[in-house]
Amino acid sequence: MNDRSDRPAERGDAPSDKQRARPGSPPMQAVPSSGNEGHDPSAEADRSPAPEARERRTSDPVLEELVAHLRDSRTQMREEWARRISDAELLGVMSDDEIFSEATEVYDNYVDALETGSVETLETYARELSERIIPRGVETDEVLGVVLLLRDVLARALFTRYEGDPAQLNRVLDAYEPAANRIAVVVGVSFVEERERVIQEQQQALRELSTPVLQLRERLLILPIIGALDSARARQLTEQLLGAIRERRAQVVVIDITGVATIDRSVANHLVQTVEASRLMGARTILTGLSSEIAQTLVDLGVDLSMMRTVGDLQGGLVEAERLAGYRSGEIEDSTRIET
Repeated sequence: MNDRSDRPAERGDAPSDKQRARPGSPPMQAVPSSGNEGHDPSAEADRSPAPEARERRTSDPVLEELVAHLRDSRTQMREEWARRISDAELLGVMSDDEIFSEATEVYDNYVDALETGSVETLETYARELSERIIPRGVETDEVLGVVLLLRDVLARALFTRYEGDPAQLNRVLDAYEPAANRIAVVVGVSFVEERERVIQEQQQALRELSTPVLQLRERLLILPIIGALDSARARQLTEQLLGAIRERRAQVVVIDITGVATIDRSVANHLVQTVEASRLMGARTILTGLSSEIAQTLVDLGVDLSMMRTVGDLQGGLVEAERLAGYRSGEIEDSTRIET
């Protein structure tokens, strides 16, 4: 088989670095016209592998022949792939031009990965692509469908090319399929990981919005809690509050649970631990808004509340907090300490 540097240039492509004559090398032979003279050469990019990629190039002659064929058929392959994507109604949030542009990048990275055996560049591109398309609502099944369509397009092209040579077809498929499977896994995993990262960030943002730590005055914070309070949310609440105490050098914290309907023993213990952790960081904590049901539950559960200062409502709690922070003087009659 001829060296890849002597292969014909892709139809309409400008010759790559390997296709240009080098000092001391024989002149290149003229390539017969492919009948695509009207194609704009500027539409095709030079896809010569980077020097570090060339160093890792496979020495498998079958795979080299496969890569050369895929590069020669680049225009036809990616046009067919983009058409199949549109026909399957995948990536519906993207325009045809966007699909073709992304298909071109993926195809080129795909062939490079086949040639070099390295998926790092493709993995990086897949991650960047995921960052662009996930916020637009592209689903995991669409991405997997697009990747499988590319495998199908390439496989059909190979069957057509080698239909008269079954033995060579088998050798090409033996070289192609393991690499193609690995590439499909890399693209799929990159998308799923990016999607999970986005979901986790959204969940974290929602948790922070649901339990905001607000600064009322210098070194005086309030944490209003609304909705169901489970163990996971209670842990996140504690982390958020302690971080705010450290960052803002708070001396007094008001935790208002007026919007919490019920709590269990685990959550109650988390509240106690939050109060104790706040005390260790130099902040006194006031708990406001206990309903009669929650108060009775805390007593029935035998939760240790000896270190917890409570005030009946939020307004009274803020007055007490201002007194403790030095903004007011005098005692607040309705403040109390629960004794067990």
